[in-house]
Amino acid sequence: MKILQILPELNVGGVETGTLDLSKYLVRLGHKVVVVSAGGTLVKDLEASGAKHYVMPVHKKSFFSMYKLVPALAKIINDEAIEIVHARSRVPAWIAYFACRRTKAVFITTCHGYYKKHFFSYVMGWGKRVIALSNVIARHMIEDFGVLHESIKIVPRSVDMERFKYLSPDKKRKDEFNVGIIGRITPLKGHLYFIKAMAKIARQAPKLKIWIVGEAPASREAYKEEIQVLVRRLGLWHCTEFLGTQKDIPGILAHLDLVVLATTTHEAFGRVIVEAQACGVPVVATRVGGVIDIIEDGKNGLLVPPADPKSMAEAVFKIYKDPALARVLAENAFTKVKEQYNVELMVKNTLDVYREALSNFKILVIKFSSAGDIILSTAALRALREKFPAGRYKISFLVGEDCKEILLRCPYIDELLVCDLKHKDKGIKGFLAIAHSLLKNNFDMVIDLQNNRASHLLAFLSACIRRYGYQNAKFGRLLNYGIPDHKLALDPVSHQFKILHSLGIDLRDSHLELWPTPEDELYIDNLLNAAWLSESQKIVGINISASPRWSSKTWPAEYILKLCEELGFQDIRVVFTGTQDDAAYANMLANTVSSSKIINLCGKTTINQLAVLIKKCAVYLSADSAPLHIASAMKTPFVGLFGPTDPKRHIPPSENCIVIDKNLKCSPCYKPRCSKKRCMKSISPQEVLEAIKRLLK
Repeated sequence: MKILQILPELNVGGVETGTLDLSKYLVRLGHKVVVVSAGGTLVKDLEASGAKHYVMPVHKKSFFSMYKLVPALAKIINDEAIEIVHARSRVPAWIAYFACRRTKAVFITTCHGYYKKHFFSYVMGWGKRVIALSNVIARHMIEDFGVLHESIKIVPRSVDMERFKYLSPDKKRKDEFNVGIIGRITPLKGHLYFIKAMAKIARQAPKLKIWIVGEAPASREAYKEEIQVLVRRLGLWHCTEFLGTQKDIPGILAHLDLVVLATTTHEAFGRVIVEAQACGVPVVATRVGGVIDIIEDGKNGLLVPPADPKSMAEAVFKIYKDPALARVLAENAFTKVKEQYNVELMVKNTLDVYREALSNFKILVIKFSSAGDIILSTAALRALREKFPAGRYKISFLVGEDCKEILLRCPYIDELLVCDLKHKDKGIKGFLAIAHSLLKNNFDMVIDLQNNRASHLLAFLSACIRRYGYQNAKFGRLLNYGIPDHKLALDPVSHQFKILHSLGIDLRDSHLELWPTPEDELYIDNLLNAAWLSESQKIVGINISASPRWSSKTWPAEYILKLCEELGFQDIRVVFTGTQDDAAYANMLANTVSSSKIINLCGKTTINQLAVLIKKCAVYLSADSAPLHIASAMKTPFVGLFGPTDPKRHIPPSENCIVIDKNLKCSPCYKPRCSKKRCMKSISPQEVLEAIKRLLK
């Protein structure tokens, strides 16, 4: 693999050491490693390990600086053919995130801190995989930043056992009792509480030596002076050493009898703890953040409340007075570090995260409505699944609430995402909520089969790098892999496959599918039995209307009546289908026909139940509407009546169908309403009857 890590700088610190350790071992395993930072004392060690370093001012918290660095980092990613970009801090993460959007690299983050819930911190949860150092940080990112459980991976920090050598406390204990605190001198590290605790110990341990390892950032010099004043005031100056930044931490630990971690806020992990334990140094730590993942109180260390000098002093004194306890704690801690926090395990787990991020490709298909169009998309879904097999690829489908039933049992998708733009998700607030949920999913590819303003905008707001669809006048430019829509007279399945062609998918199988259940079949059987339908009798289904919006598609009532009379004379039962709104109209028609008893099932079926019903029909008749697509999916012969719409663009695939279209000068007009309806009135009952007869044969 080709991996780029990016962090503010490469000076001494937990983040920097972890980057260096990971880089060394990745290079040993044959991976290409590039690190981007503002430089620092560890650059020489990094380059000596075989990794490559680029100096960039990625530590500057300036919007303009960050903006300018995005194309520069994208160039490095492309030049080095980077596959994984691993960001380890917020400022570099923002730069890396937008650089990855210009390239094909996968963006991954590691959360090294317990971030405040601030917009600037949200980028740490935008990685395809978000590495947390402890359970506390993982919960924090999930609960406070909305990171999906599946995106979170816990990979604790590690210690290089080749550098940090174990030495039993028994072999180090001399007259002096050396207690150290290691880390940057900042208020959250609790130095003031540590000094107050040491003042209590000094009265009981005359040979106490206090080692303060670490330096204060330039912005915290006043805090360091406050600590020094406190040391003098408490009479500890003679036994306290401010050692500043130390590169040789193993050498420091070799002389310490105890390490104290006095952090007052949530600690992401506590690298100094496992480093001390690897060297056989007992640890007293505050009960904060990821520390509780490492230390089992009384077994491999002692835990105390944060900001509590009295409890801290008691724990330190306990170890000072009991060398046997110090030895047991050190031995237990070393065993746990060796098993759970060794650098080889950290590298293995990190590589597993990289491989998973590269192999798990997430695809989103957007198609809200309508029911017929959702059914038409099943051919495209089947082809997508063949191209992107389950396991390595995850296919999600965003569908409207009123159409979700169609895809509930679809074997070609892994996840059904449901929105309700007419009710629950109506308005800007609801729309943005959908967009936010898509953003959190971190999709690698969006295929927009809806092709309207809402779908194009959602595809864009999902922050997906690759967005496919038609670049029409409805915000189509938001699809960066869109294709022009030339308005050719293509059938609907071929029209969808033009988008898939950009992915190397050609149309080989256009048949549609639905997946009704045995319960659906039993329901229809009961309805037909209640209507006294004999097993030998043929039935013809008639969809008596189109949608309320498209009254221009409706075949005249007198024509339906005439057709039903003729079918009745030939001992063929007719089943009316439609919505609940059509029920009264259907009753009126059924009561008018004298030659046979009409079975009126308008408003009595779901889509899948209707599919079972249509499958039982010898022939099905409908205008350009969703039931026509259901007939196609169930392989039922059908007659399609077209007037205001173009059958070349809307007829579903079928090997056994007849399309009746008078092709008048005014059609196709695509007008939902028409007072004359010449196109539909031109289709006579006799020619429809003849078409049905041909299909029955």
